[in-house]
Amino acid sequence: MKMKKYIWLWLVMVLAAVNFTACEKDSDDSGSTPITVIGIYLEDADSDVKDRPVTFVRKGQVLRIEGTGLAGMLKVYVNGHSTYFNPVFVTDNSMLIQIDKKTPIMDADASVRNKIKLVKSGTELTYDFQVRDAAPSVSSISHTMPQVGEPVIIYGSGLTEITKVVFPGNIEVTEGIVSDPDGEYVLVTMPEGVSEEGGAIFIEGSNGGAYTPAYFNFKKGVLLNFDGLGTHGSWGSATSMIKADDLESAVIGIGNTSQGKYCAHRPARIAEFGQNKNRLSEVWTAGNDVDDWRGQLTPYIPATTPVSEVAFQFDIYVPKAWSNTGFLKICLYNSFNGGEWSGNTYNYVPWIVEKTVTPYQTEGWVTVTIPFNKFYSFSATDKTFTFENVLAAREAASWRNFGFYFENSDFKLSNITGSTTDEGIEFASSVTSIDVYTDNWRVVSLNTPTYSDFPETAE
Repeated sequence: MKMKKYIWLWLVMVLAAVNFTACEKDSDDSGSTPITVIGIYLEDADSDVKDRPVTFVRKGQVLRIEGTGLAGMLKVYVNGHSTYFNPVFVTDNSMLIQIDKKTPIMDADASVRNKIKLVKSGTELTYDFQVRDAAPSVSSISHTMPQVGEPVIIYGSGLTEITKVVFPGNIEVTEGIVSDPDGEYVLVTMPEGVSEEGGAIFIEGSNGGAYTPAYFNFKKGVLLNFDGLGTHGSWGSATSMIKADDLESAVIGIGNTSQGKYCAHRPARIAEFGQNKNRLSEVWTAGNDVDDWRGQLTPYIPATTPVSEVAFQFDIYVPKAWSNTGFLKICLYNSFNGGEWSGNTYNYVPWIVEKTVTPYQTEGWVTVTIPFNKFYSFSATDKTFTFENVLAAREAASWRNFGFYFENSDFKLSNITGSTTDEGIEFASSVTSIDVYTDNWRVVSLNTPTYSDFPETAE
């Protein structure tokens, strides 16, 4: 691809050089000839349209300016930033410039922002033209199933000067949007009328548009919310078993608050969890003859979907700092004794970040997203797994309840990283009375719609 691009630009430049030679002979006083701009074109050898008329440019891209009086060009300024160009590739009617990656965008003075200034010895022209940073992208959403009126924070990069947010169901918000000056997040309030079939959120700002993954408000994927969606299952007399009477319903959380009933993974009847013990609490869906993942989910998420593009989501609230001990084990079905770091499970340890203990605490409820390729059975990178493998594993199980354990045992950093070099770092458990709450267990798609700067043209 790079060779293709270089060949294309070389051809453009050769033609420009030939024209430059001819024009130079005809115009010795080009420095004072008035400058006009007829059009600006994006040069992109990787596109089906290699010379495309555009109304904006991104940093690093190559533009061809078409007009008159371009011969004799001395300086080009983009957003006030002096931009290099090779005079060999300038003719009276055309010139090539590449937008410097150091060109200021948000930091550009308002008087020069979104302007290209062309300067010759005896004249100059300032041309209004939008200059953008790299295309925006989304990395996560603070809460993907909030209540109306609650905050939604979309994290990513390039999220500057957001002017429009469109929620599933084509619910458009243009007011009350708060954008981070550094483009790392945008905050908006959950509006009324968002589709319960869910989907992607679209955002648009000074750097263009971007989509989130199609997992926002996907209520069709809810496995259990303790309020009528899905069925909570329990049995026996074990102290660990969380039953209906253990669920809580007091409103908790700031900003994003609890939604009806929810699960306290240390029920009020248990004062503390002992050290180096597993399966200290357990909470399950109803399982056999009730749970039907294939029937519920495959109309929306095809069984052929790679496991990296399907995830288990849940909302969590941790009001006090959680660190050094304890974790949640997520069980694909009911067949584990506790303490496993393999098989159809995943251990959620939010207080270890990049191999370092980082206390985990939330002000309100937030959403956790765990792709199924994080589950140990589907994590091998040398194999190909699809959602069908997840469905089949559940269907082959004797007890098809889906659920969580709270565990409080010792483990090694290598259990998390998978690297043998981390086997020497151990996290010893201790007695804990940490409060961890979850709700709205669901399966979602991680598919993200493609955004194009030029949707009217097939790429």
